[in-house]
Amino acid sequence: MTCLFCQIAKKEIKSEVVAEDERMIAFKDINPVAPVHILIVPKKHIPSAAALERSDLPLVAEMIWFAKELAEKLGIAQSGYKLIFNSGKDAGQMVDHLHLHLIGGKRLERWPV
Repeated sequence: MTCLFCQIAKKEIKSEVVAEDERMIAFKDINPVAPVHILIVPKKHIPSAAALERSDLPLVAEMIWFAKELAEKLGIAQSGYKLIFNSGKDAGQMVDHLHLHLIGGKRLERWPV
């Protein structure tokens, strides 16, 4: 079975891409919980945070930096935003591919969102 996020990264499936570089792609979540809800996905297939290896640390740091830059570009950096990694089914991970949620654009008072 082919990974949904790998297919999006390869442009085999359409999505609303907001940013991309050689290592990752960012696109709008299809079920947003806030006005800004972007998924930041590495193009390298990594099933979850639990599957990360030490050699992946620079990629994770780059994902967080990518999110920071997107928050600035989308006008939510000053008001605030959440960055969320879900790892595993019990945490709500729906697609078995590492991804970072960038959520903002409104006051986010309750947890988890």
